[in-house]
Amino acid sequence: MSKKILVTGGLGYIGSHTVVALQEKGFEVVIIDNLSNSSLDVLGGITKITKISPEFENLDLREKQDVNRFFEKYSDLAGVIHFAASKAVGESVQNPLLYYENNINTLVYLLQQLKEKKSSNFIFSSSCTVYGQADELPITENAPVKRAESPYGNTKQIGEEIIADTCKVVPGLRAISLRYFNPIGAHPSAQIGELPIGTPQNLVPFITQTAAGKREQLSVFGKDYPTPDGTCIRDYIHVMDLARAHVVALERLLDGEQQDNYEVFNLGTGKGNSVLEAIQAFEKVSGKKLPYSFAERREGDITSAYADTHKANKVLNWKAEYNIEDAMASAWKWQQKLEEKEQ
Repeated sequence: MSKKILVTGGLGYIGSHTVVALQEKGFEVVIIDNLSNSSLDVLGGITKITKISPEFENLDLREKQDVNRFFEKYSDLAGVIHFAASKAVGESVQNPLLYYENNINTLVYLLQQLKEKKSSNFIFSSSCTVYGQADELPITENAPVKRAESPYGNTKQIGEEIIADTCKVVPGLRAISLRYFNPIGAHPSAQIGELPIGTPQNLVPFITQTAAGKREQLSVFGKDYPTPDGTCIRDYIHVMDLARAHVVALERLLDGEQQDNYEVFNLGTGKGNSVLEAIQAFEKVSGKKLPYSFAERREGDITSAYADTHKANKVLNWKAEYNIEDAMASAWKWQQKLEEKEQ
C-alpha cells in the first residue's frame, strides 16, 4: 500500500512540523506550497531534521488546472493533509474576498480530485474559531457552531460543511477535521518554527521578536475582558503535539477505524491561559522582561476558548504532552536561531 501523503501548505508553520512527524513515521511526503506565507529555507530545515528531502511542488491551489495536473502526476497518494490557507483573523476582516478565494476554492478543487478516486483519505486543518464565543467551557465537539466572528472563522465553518456534505455522497472519501486551539512553539532542534512574513499576526512571534529587540514593545489587545486579569484566555498547544495528532488521525483513516466517514476532533491542552499568563510564562523561561502596553480590543477576538480534549484522548489515543513553558522555551530557541542567521 502506498504511504505517499500530500501535505498542502507543507512549508508553513504547522505543515512543516507535520511533514517531519510523517517522515519520522515512515511516510513519503509530497509538499505543495506557493510560498506566499512561507520560505523555501523551511525545506532545508525539514531535511536537516529527518535526513530526508520531501518532494516539493511550488503550486498555487487556486489554479484549478495546476491542481488537476498535479493529481495526474501523483496518482498514488494514500492521503491528503490540507493546511494551505490564509489564517490571520484581522487580515480576513480587512480582505474577506482573499480569504474566501484562498480558503474555499482550493478546498473544492482538492475534493473534486479525491472524489474521482475509489478511496481517499483527507485531513482538514480546521480551527476552534468555528465555536465563536462558546456558551460553556471547556468546549466539546458537540458545542454549537456559531456565527463566525471573522471571515477567517467563516471559511473554516464553510470548509467543514463542504467536507461533510461531500462525504455524504462520496462513500470512498474518509475525512477528519481537526479543530486546533492556539498552536505555539517550535521543533526542539530549532531548525523549523513559526516564520511570519512581515508583522506577526499571532501572539508568540510578537513576544519573541519583542524580546529579541525587533519590536519596540508588545501590544496586548484589550484589558477589560471578563476574565481574572482582563485579558483574553486561549488554549496554547505546542506545535509538536499538534503535528503528532495529524499522524495519529491519518493512521486512523488508513487503518479504516472510523465509524463514520467524517469525524471532528478538538486539539488543545484542555487548559486556558490568559495573554498576561502567556507573557509571564515566556519571561520565566527566557529570563527576559517584556515591554508591553495595552491596546484597544481587536475586531473578531473572543473572550475565552479552551478545549475539552476527551474525545481525542479516547478515540485517537492522543493527548498533549507539552505545557506552555515548554512551548515558550522552544519558540525562544527558534527566535535566537533566526537572530544568529541574520548576523
